[in-house]
Amino acid sequence: MTFRAFISGCAGLSLSADERAFFTEARPWGLILFRRNIDHPEQVAALTASFREILGDGAAVLVDQEGGRVQRLSKPHWPVYPPAALFSRLPGADEQLAAHSARLIADDLRALGIDVNCLPVLDVPTPDAHKIIGDRAYGDNPDDVARLGRAAALGLMAGGVMPVMKHIPGHGRALADSHFELPRVRASRAELERDFAPFRANVDLPAAMTAHVVYEAIDPSQPGTHSRGVVEGIIRGEIGFDGLLMSDDLSMMALGGSFFERSARAFAAGIDLALHCNGDLREAGSVAQASPILAGKALERVESARASVARHFAEASPFDPVDARAELASALAALA
Repeated sequence: MTFRAFISGCAGLSLSADERAFFTEARPWGLILFRRNIDHPEQVAALTASFREILGDGAAVLVDQEGGRVQRLSKPHWPVYPPAALFSRLPGADEQLAAHSARLIADDLRALGIDVNCLPVLDVPTPDAHKIIGDRAYGDNPDDVARLGRAAALGLMAGGVMPVMKHIPGHGRALADSHFELPRVRASRAELERDFAPFRANVDLPAAMTAHVVYEAIDPSQPGTHSRGVVEGIIRGEIGFDGLLMSDDLSMMALGGSFFERSARAFAAGIDLALHCNGDLREAGSVAQASPILAGKALERVESARASVARHFAEASPFDPVDARAELASALAALA
């Protein structure tokens, strides 16, 4: 099955006739869901199934189901999960509980036909940083972020869901929210090693998402998503990540230029998949025009990522969700 190397959003709770026609022609590799697309379990399952009726079983469905502030599936139909920062406050079995939480999330997602979750957040916040990351990170110590984020990623894969670590090579120092403006990080190259460390410790994970952040010590003129110096020099080179690499949302206001230009610059920098989230078909059409057919190294990375998840799922230990949920609830109650 042939796909184009981009991920699209959709506008509502079901696919419109225009969206069906667009997906049939443009053939995005993935669909990403937001709260505007989610009502109840039967509706979400029908939406994901309708997308795959058009694109085939090889198409992916993504979501941001982190827990805490970023949770697209929530009450009354789905449990509320803790933010990542709480796991660094749990004594003893914090890695196990981070893995349990992610495995429970994976079970929720797979039941709906969602097979990719944009988790874990491996950013390391600094005290003066914008709060857009905040408690979405597994603490402010790179070692804690690396090990707890890894536990969450492995929990997702044990449940058959692909994790996407973000925002590589690091969003933790950003003084602005890239949804609304372009952050510039003025830290030295040596200081940035702290930001890179959790990603370097997890280079074997299957997928990652870039940051719309300018790192002045690396490339003062382009945000990471558009910078070959960041993508090829740092992410692929110094950090050593050779997995599936997608952009952060191209509709965020941190980026300038037309949507064709935003997409083309990201591919020129070396990303594998362009991500466009807001469901605007006119914008998505421009992203599609700039997106190549998914082939070559990018396709190999997709296939490798899928194989890695399938292997972890097949080899996963027996899991009792009732016991895991009770253990997680007990640990979190002790923090209250």
